[in-house]
Amino acid sequence: MSDSKSDVTRLSVLKTYKLYVGGKFPRSESGRVYEVTAARPASDAAGKGTWLANAPLASRKDARDAVVAARKAFGGWSGATAYNRGQILYRVAEMLEGRKGQFVREVADAEGLSKSKAAVAVDAAIDRWVWYAGWTDKIGQVVGGANPVAGPFFNLSTPEPAGVVAVLAPRESSFLGLVSVIAPVIATGNTAVVVASEKSPLPALSLGEVLATSDLPGGVVNVLSGRTAEIAAPLAAHQDVNGIDLTGADEALAKELEIAAADNLKRVLRPEGAGRTDWSADPGIRRLTAFLETKTVWHPTGSLGASGSSY
Repeated sequence: MSDSKSDVTRLSVLKTYKLYVGGKFPRSESGRVYEVTAARPASDAAGKGTWLANAPLASRKDARDAVVAARKAFGGWSGATAYNRGQILYRVAEMLEGRKGQFVREVADAEGLSKSKAAVAVDAAIDRWVWYAGWTDKIGQVVGGANPVAGPFFNLSTPEPAGVVAVLAPRESSFLGLVSVIAPVIATGNTAVVVASEKSPLPALSLGEVLATSDLPGGVVNVLSGRTAEIAAPLAAHQDVNGIDLTGADEALAKELEIAAADNLKRVLRPEGAGRTDWSADPGIRRLTAFLETKTVWHPTGSLGASGSSY
C-alpha cells in the first residue's frame, strides 16, 4: 500500500459567486440562484456547455439596495479630485493585471474562446481601464471652457456627473465590453449599478472582488446578476437613478426601459444599433460625455478704478 499523497483524491473547492453591493458581497435577498454554463466554441455549437457555477439571481429588492448604496457613495466620489479618481482607477487596473489568469479562464468559458484569444481580450480590457483612468483629469478641458459673451462677464462651463447610473452590461462581451461601459461612468464621477450579462455573469462578479480589494470606495460600483429584464425594469423606473445605459438590452426591452426612464427625465444611452459591437475599436469619448451635465457660471469682470479698465 502506497502512502503517497498523490493517491489521495482531493475534492475541489467550488467558488461561490455573490453580488457586489455597497462594498459587500451579499447573496440575493430572494435566496435564488441560476446555473451558468460554458459557451460552446463556434466550431462545436451542438449541445449545452458544461456547468460552471451557480450565480445569484438578483431581485427587485437587490436592485433598490444597490441604488441606495450608489447614492450614498456619490457625494464622496463625485467630490474627489479628478486626479484622485484617476489614481484609484489605475489601482484597479493593477489589481486586474495581478489576477489576469483567472479572468482569462472565465472569459474563455464565457465566450467560447481559446485561451490565447481570451488572453487578448483580457489584455485589451485592462488597457481600456488604464485608458479611461487617464481621462479623469482631462475630460473637463475637452468639454468645458470659457465662453465668449457680449458683456463684462466671465462665462465658464464645466462638466459635472449626472449621479447614479444604471448600466446594462453587454450580453456577448463578458469582460472587455463590461469594462468599456463601467469605466467611463465612474471616471467622470458618477456611481454605477451594473446588471451583468445574463448568460455570462462570472467575469463581472469577479470584477466586484477586484474592486473590493482596490481603493475604490464601496458603493461606487455595484454588480448584480440575474435576468436582465427583471432587474432593469425597477432601475429604469427608479426615481433616484439619473441615467441608464441600455447597451445590454435587446430592441424590445430597450424601448420599454426608455419609456420608463422618461418619468424622471433620466439620461439614456441607447444601444448602438443592430449587430455585435466591436469592443476592440477605439471607444472615443462618447461614453465619457453620455452621463455628464454642463454647469455654466456667469461672473462680472468688475472695474479697475477710474480708467474704466476691467479684468
